[in-house]
Amino acid sequence: MPRPRPLSRAQALTATRESVVLAVACLAAYLIDTTLLSRLPSVPHDDELLGGMWAVIATCFVLRDSYRHSIAAALSRISATLVSFVLCLAYLAFLPFHPWALALLAGASALVVTLAGRPGDAITAAITTTVIMVVAAVSPQDAWHQPILRLADTVIGVAVGVAVAWLDLRVTRRVPGRAGSPQQG
Repeated sequence: MPRPRPLSRAQALTATRESVVLAVACLAAYLIDTTLLSRLPSVPHDDELLGGMWAVIATCFVLRDSYRHSIAAALSRISATLVSFVLCLAYLAFLPFHPWALALLAGASALVVTLAGRPGDAITAAITTTVIMVVAAVSPQDAWHQPILRLADTVIGVAVGVAVAWLDLRVTRRVPGRAGSPQQG
């Protein structure tokens, strides 16, 4: 295996800037999500924390090296989450968590997005379904709320990720000497 080459100074500065942007975006997603969830009286504190984590994950998933790539990732994340949302809500509205249901719904999520022409979203759909189902097992009281809450968390995280990618593109274009930045795409 070849040894990794050290980054140039310009590459290290770009990596540092992108990491700071990601950190700020994660903080924003977490604070927005947990603040909104804390205002809902029916949402327990554990679900607020889980929601904040889920929003941060969605933000990390969406924030890419270019605005165009961020938009593509946002569409991927939302489509996978919507499929998971529908399947999990339909199941949890009537039945409790069961390991067989987890496996069946994860497989069904992957199949649905693949048949819909988005095979690249299959893993994300299966992971999202798995998280929703396991959280429903951990918190079986009103388990059907989990797909709704996780959809809201995902929308918040995706919105923050896209907004930060857009802002970063605008700032990057205005910084002298950054006209050729990969953030423009």
